[in-house]
Amino acid sequence: MVAFKSLEFLVDQKVNIEEALHNLVAFGYTRAAKVFKEGEFAHRGGVLDIFPLNFEVPVRLDIEDDIIRAITGFDPATAKAVEWHRIVLILPFQAQSFPFSSEAPLNNFVDIQRGDYVVHNNHGIGRFLGIREFDVDDQKRPHLVIEYKGGDKLFVPRHDVHLVQKYVSFTKRPAKLNRLGSKEWLATRRAVEKKLRMLAAEMLRTQALRAQLAGFAFSKDAPWQKDFEARFPYQETPDQARAAVETKRDMESLKPMDRLICGDVGYGKTEVALRAAFKAVMDHKQVAILVPTTILAEQHFYNFQQRLKDFPVQVAMISRFRTKHEQAAIIRGLKEGKVDIIIGTHRLLSKDVDFRDLGLVIVDEEQRFGVKSKEKLKHLRLLADVLTLSATPIPRTLYMALCGARDMSVISTPPTNRLAVETRTLRAYGPIGPRPVGPIGPEGPEAIGNDEDMIQEAIERELKRRGQVFFLHNRVDNIDTIAKAVRRLAPRARVAVAHGQMSGRILEEIMLKFLKHEVDVLVCTTIIESGIDVPLANTLIVNGADKFGLAELHQLRGRVGRLDIQAYTYLVVPPEQALSEVSKQRLRAIEKHSDLGAGFHIAFNDLQIRGAGNLLGTQQHGFITSVGFDLYCRLLKESIEHLKKELEPKTDEPTLVRV
Repeated sequence: MVAFKSLEFLVDQKVNIEEALHNLVAFGYTRAAKVFKEGEFAHRGGVLDIFPLNFEVPVRLDIEDDIIRAITGFDPATAKAVEWHRIVLILPFQAQSFPFSSEAPLNNFVDIQRGDYVVHNNHGIGRFLGIREFDVDDQKRPHLVIEYKGGDKLFVPRHDVHLVQKYVSFTKRPAKLNRLGSKEWLATRRAVEKKLRMLAAEMLRTQALRAQLAGFAFSKDAPWQKDFEARFPYQETPDQARAAVETKRDMESLKPMDRLICGDVGYGKTEVALRAAFKAVMDHKQVAILVPTTILAEQHFYNFQQRLKDFPVQVAMISRFRTKHEQAAIIRGLKEGKVDIIIGTHRLLSKDVDFRDLGLVIVDEEQRFGVKSKEKLKHLRLLADVLTLSATPIPRTLYMALCGARDMSVISTPPTNRLAVETRTLRAYGPIGPRPVGPIGPEGPEAIGNDEDMIQEAIERELKRRGQVFFLHNRVDNIDTIAKAVRRLAPRARVAVAHGQMSGRILEEIMLKFLKHEVDVLVCTTIIESGIDVPLANTLIVNGADKFGLAELHQLRGRVGRLDIQAYTYLVVPPEQALSEVSKQRLRAIEKHSDLGAGFHIAFNDLQIRGAGNLLGTQQHGFITSVGFDLYCRLLKESIEHLKKELEPKTDEPTLVRV
């Protein structure tokens, strides 16, 4: 089938540019002056730009003397490179969709480094040794070289590159190599496929239950919807606009929505949620927005109020920031239909909370909720449309989306003029006495300063440009002592303390002061981790950064860098000899992945560092270890697609389906 053919381009590959252009046209691509959307390509001089099917950004091939010197993914708005690749696979661009197969890549990018473990669909797990050229039909042709158990080697030609993926297992143990030509791999793959058919049925069970219910089909956009969206104060990105359109299209369908919006911190997921919420209210439906922390509830409440102040929409917030009397009044208003949008923590999942007509549930950072909350969320999915927002989705959420059990929109383009946060590591030789160092390398750090100078300089620099600082210290017992030290380092700064053991009223007052720029430096705990958006706060100092997980550090770093000015994150850690190996790996990873849109890389690195058995379940974790995450997702997706065809209703009406 043409659907599974592909064009492969490799760094250092010799390429006939005219033949490449001809092949792109044959694959359904359209020539353009510049590429802005999928299915376009542009050629000028030694540069070939292609926007392939299902890619998040276009790719650029830099060609010199008929040799591909570099392959990069780039932002079409700025032409800046955002990704670098050794190999890129281009699939045919077709208007119609085609069946998924384990022969076709789940992820069109194949980014493999020498020495990495890889999986060949037909031969199993081996080690990638590099690319070698062989004489084939009197021509030099590049082949991937993969070494298997016992030293046997497999040479993979260009036309079979799509059968190879990087091996990712989320385990700390090295991969077990297969023996080339043995039946072991075939038996392993068949066993996994058999179990995945059972998992596919389980994953579709909730979908089947939802399918038998007649969902609510929201109306097309009302005139006020266009007015509301036009008042967005920033330039929306193409990904952001597409995610909003996909979400609203789901809402207009009779099928209940279950969509994941995946985008890095600060990439505009909240605006997509706002537009969906406004659309629901225009059809006289209520909206519940569930968030993991009280501070994030307060932040969303503030943002929603600001965006909706010119419209007759009643927004309320329920959390420990509200007294029992206030909470009772809000719950009564929900039941009577007087509250249109309710924002809250897990308190929203309590038995005493009833809605008059709930139409949309928005879940922010689902991975932060406990098991009991997630069970209640499953029940909500049967009652209303559900929109989930996440910067670093847990593996189960991610592979459900990748495999088609949930719909997913990815926001991968950063806001216009956004700069990557500069991340530095500091060595602490006392309570807050760090010495700044460069990136942690295999030979250890190199000191480039001493004592508290760097922290003092960082705070002073931010104050000089009229900015604000987060100083994170995650121990309540001595946080006031740390605040005194900060006041000593920055005597002219207005310093405040915020932590979760404060009374709701005091904490709310302090956070509002920080939002209004009545506080310069906020000494705080991880209560700021999720969703706090203070545009003028562009310096973050994390004391004891070695105690945090990789995904946590990435979320914390997302609290700064929301404007078009350079932001800074300083990670204060003990001396090199006092760090565990896991801490060193995390610090290397957080510094390495400091570019815009690093959320997916961070999530994957964190899982590989600490393992994922507790998140995926022991059995699923075992399957992934056996065949690798990429092939696991491919096989699971294939099982789901087959099962979906068997369960597909014959009409547009909701049908009772038993799994």
